[in-house]
Amino acid sequence: MGNAVKKALVLLGLCCAALAQPAPAADWKMDPAGSKLEFVATFEKAPVPGVFREFDARLRFDPEKPAGGSLDVTIKVTSADMNVADVNKEIGGKDWFDYAGFPRAEFHSTDLRRAGGNRYLARGTLSLKGKKEPLEVPFAWTVSAAGAVMEGEFAVKRGVFGIGAGEWAKSEVIGADVKVIFKVMLRKAR
Repeated sequence: MGNAVKKALVLLGLCCAALAQPAPAADWKMDPAGSKLEFVATFEKAPVPGVFREFDARLRFDPEKPAGGSLDVTIKVTSADMNVADVNKEIGGKDWFDYAGFPRAEFHSTDLRRAGGNRYLARGTLSLKGKKEPLEVPFAWTVSAAGAVMEGEFAVKRGVFGIGAGEWAKSEVIGADVKVIFKVMLRKAR
């Protein structure tokens, strides 16, 4: 066999080896203009909606092989808006979010997995008001020419994080569960 043939076979082998390697997960960055993070508490069993106006989500994700990916979300808790000035002032206090002591909340995944079809589950830890608790975040994944959309909802037990302390700790007036609803527009990071 000539040197040229050997070089061609080596080059062909290297190309095949490169193609056989799994594609790395893509890095996705949130587009704030198309993203929304809402929450719904209950007051005397009636829904009371709010929104976090400032948050960021970063995702490393391959929908075909979600294991090994990661989801990191940072929420500026001080951006909470319940559309009523007095309520907005109250939720910043120590019994509620305690903006002075804990201006941010974070979620960091430890495991991403497929849950069937275009549904996935991110398991990780939510850090909120000085407490860290495990949390599962189910989401749907949709890809388009503009990027991708990650959306879903889950419930958080407010008492676990000391949200609504003191006279508000009981769940008769303010419900124990707070629903979190999100729609995050993502674009591939460059």
